[in-house]
Amino acid sequence: MSTTLTKAPFRADHVGSLLRPESLHKARNEFKSGQITKEQLREVETNEIKRIVEKQIELGLEVVTDGEFRRTWFHLDFLEHLNGIEGYVPDSGFDFVGVEAEKYDVRNTGKVSFNPDHPFVKDFIELNEIVDGRAVVKQTIPSPNQLFNAGIHNPEIYPNIEDYAQDIIQTYRDAIKAFYDAGVRYLQLDDVYIAGLSSPEIPFNDGKYSRDYLIDLALRVANGVLEEKPEDLIITTHLCRGNYQSAWAFEGSYSIIAPTLLAKEKVDGFFLEYDDERSGDFKPLEHIPNNGPRVVLGLVTSKNGELEEKEAIKARVKEASKYIPLDQLCLSPQCGFASTHHGNKLTEEEQWNKLKFIVEIAQEIWG
Repeated sequence: MSTTLTKAPFRADHVGSLLRPESLHKARNEFKSGQITKEQLREVETNEIKRIVEKQIELGLEVVTDGEFRRTWFHLDFLEHLNGIEGYVPDSGFDFVGVEAEKYDVRNTGKVSFNPDHPFVKDFIELNEIVDGRAVVKQTIPSPNQLFNAGIHNPEIYPNIEDYAQDIIQTYRDAIKAFYDAGVRYLQLDDVYIAGLSSPEIPFNDGKYSRDYLIDLALRVANGVLEEKPEDLIITTHLCRGNYQSAWAFEGSYSIIAPTLLAKEKVDGFFLEYDDERSGDFKPLEHIPNNGPRVVLGLVTSKNGELEEKEAIKARVKEASKYIPLDQLCLSPQCGFASTHHGNKLTEEEQWNKLKFIVEIAQEIWG
């Protein structure tokens, strides 16, 4: 069996974000203080993206990303460039275990729609030219369901949440078409919201909506977006429990959402966190249809630089294969290495060692 799959996700894959180098932090600070222009900042970004593209290919990865080097956050940069959504500084940042996140968020200010001049489309075109067919280029964007996180939806603009959902569906259909027309053939939707629905610790029921209703709504939104997906476009969902300077936000097994979202979401693959006990066991994987979406097991942590034991990772893949065929499994880090510009607490060398480690294990398991 070949390590190369005829379509993504790949046996050795990765979530997308990479640690920002010091040169990029410096340039961004200089831009903020007016010492360099936007064009000069972009030149630094482009040079660093070229460097990490070469590194990903050198490691043997068949999929590359831009490391999200042009972004500050994995989600907010994309969302705030949609019509009807704006970025702002709230009174407090989101609570992660042991740390409060930098204060920034988005909110709904008008009817939501896709902006045809969205900067991410141009960013992809430039990345695709850099890669020049030497690997598959993955575009990552936040899931449409991220717009249902607390504090974003404005009930004065959308008194009926179902109307809000319909506009989000159309917005993402238009986004997918724009990316497809730009050349995207592998798109990943990063979703903390759906993973949050799997956490019994999060009180989603504020008196208006039950958890069951919100799970059903999330599935309808996801599948509504996917209805017009081109046949040759691979779309995956990455479920994340929070990733901020190596801190996490919540925990919970996939068991609550598995019968609905894992069983029925019409994506081509799921990237699932499985690097520690916070995600529970592999039993929920039995809900994923045979010959359905591939499951990319996030068994290698991105939250620290210590390299896992190779045989232990192989044993966990074997354990997962009790619930879903081995041929349907792949391997990746549990999350990105820098979901925000701050990055996780490990070195760039440790990051590359993790990705090389994943390539080696994938080759040993799948040949």
